[in-house]
Amino acid sequence: MASDTVSLGVGVGLRAPHYRQFIEQRPATGWLEVHTENYLDRAGWDWHVLQSLRQDYPVSLHGVGLGLGSARGFSTEHLQRVRELVRAIEPSLVSEHLCWGAVQAHHVNDLLPLALDHSALALMCGRVQQVQDALQRPILLENVSTYVRFRHDAMSEAEFMAELARRTGCGLLLDINNLYVNQCNHGEDALAALQAIAPGMVGEIHLAGHLVTPQAVIDHHGDTVAAPVWALYEAALQRFGAVPTLIEWDTDIPALDVLLGEADKARMRMGACGPIRATEAERPRVAALSAGCGDELAQHQQAFAAGLFDPAQAPQALAPLASHAQLAHRYALYRGNLSATWHKVLAAAYPVIAQLVGDEFFEALSKAYGRAHPSDSGDLNRFGAHFAVFLADFPHVADLPYLPDMAALEWALHRAHYAPDAPAATAAVLAAMAPEEVEQWAPGLHPACTPLALATNVVALWQAHQPDGPPFPQHMALPSYCMVARPRWKTAVTPLPAASYAALAVLRAGGTFGAALDAAFDIDEDFDMAGQLQCWLEAGAIHDGTKNE
Repeated sequence: MASDTVSLGVGVGLRAPHYRQFIEQRPATGWLEVHTENYLDRAGWDWHVLQSLRQDYPVSLHGVGLGLGSARGFSTEHLQRVRELVRAIEPSLVSEHLCWGAVQAHHVNDLLPLALDHSALALMCGRVQQVQDALQRPILLENVSTYVRFRHDAMSEAEFMAELARRTGCGLLLDINNLYVNQCNHGEDALAALQAIAPGMVGEIHLAGHLVTPQAVIDHHGDTVAAPVWALYEAALQRFGAVPTLIEWDTDIPALDVLLGEADKARMRMGACGPIRATEAERPRVAALSAGCGDELAQHQQAFAAGLFDPAQAPQALAPLASHAQLAHRYALYRGNLSATWHKVLAAAYPVIAQLVGDEFFEALSKAYGRAHPSDSGDLNRFGAHFAVFLADFPHVADLPYLPDMAALEWALHRAHYAPDAPAATAAVLAAMAPEEVEQWAPGLHPACTPLALATNVVALWQAHQPDGPPFPQHMALPSYCMVARPRWKTAVTPLPAASYAALAVLRAGGTFGAALDAAFDIDEDFDMAGQLQCWLEAGAIHDGTKNE
């Protein structure tokens, strides 16, 4: 499976805290893995960094949002976005997870455990075939860590994966840490799992740290690789050969030297291993089973998801553990993951609101929002779009009437980060035009620019929460105006007078430059046209009028 990628060796996950070091230093590593969903917009700073680094490093796209095992809720729109990204990046490896994550239009945005039965196998075979047909290439499927199993499981996870690979021609991404986690949580034999998978099926290996808790061992990707996981890795190398290996570290991300040090440990072990072994027997690709499945699988997933939102609806199909309390604790880990995801994603998009209300209240606010507006996409960068509307009707923040305005401002900043790239107008562009041309010019605004008219003084309040910002405003019951833009890749908020906002609003609606100035002078006959135009140009707010490629 991996004969054309074996030379990749050991790689690391590319995460935002290490962007600058990779750009400036180009540290030695075999390859870089990125999470597919962070780059689906193919725009902004993240995209710029990836486009730069892919010139010097092979790249792997590792998806977390397709939810291939979702009986009801698989998104073809999400698959289309993945296909466009794959075409743009031309990655060395493309992978996803053996899991599900959606029920109808609601996404849990977690790697939920799949029933290991023939109905689920039929569904997964059809889905993998659908994805491989769309991408025009084989993909890798990763085993996930789990905290519960199902009563009606008919095979082990390794047997399930091996049969999936045999039927579809996909490869396997073998997460060694997840094998160890599941051994601890379910008493499953990780070494036996290795033996159930034929050499040649494994196209990639993951290594990561885990967390031991009284309820379960948790795959948290927030520590160095543990000794028993290293031992399993050595056994995997003996069976599968020197397949590409990744060090994953996604929480409490350390200094880059620490991450690269873990990669060195893997590289030393791989160096003691021979080249990749040939497949024990040629694996024929057989026709995948139909993507259709019975209602029972969909009902089990519906019950599982319902219990995440309502503890009184815990699913009945889970396999029993030593005690009912232990099973309840294990299932509650998924409920905790859901709440933690809501909190993490909203705190990243709305950092000033989180500061204004305090972390404890913001955590509760995140739970209330998540229940009222469940995620409708495998792309978590879209979660939080309705936060301003939610806050406007949420009674517990009625004494903070400026919060919806702050949410509108922070969401504009969040989306500006992911907005498409486009050429911005410069002073030279305008200087080259005759006055009558400028009058009729209708360039529109840069995709990352949003002018905002806000009922309260949140622009000054937002500024006060920035490093070295001004003092907090004395009065909040004042209207404020601003533009959100992304000059030189960094998003910024620029306060505006009302007349300047009015002019930008006309340009945003497709109006001419002359009409924009008319709107500004209607509000303020002393409008500083030259000063505001310079402000717009410095912020890269105006599209240069050419077609964006």
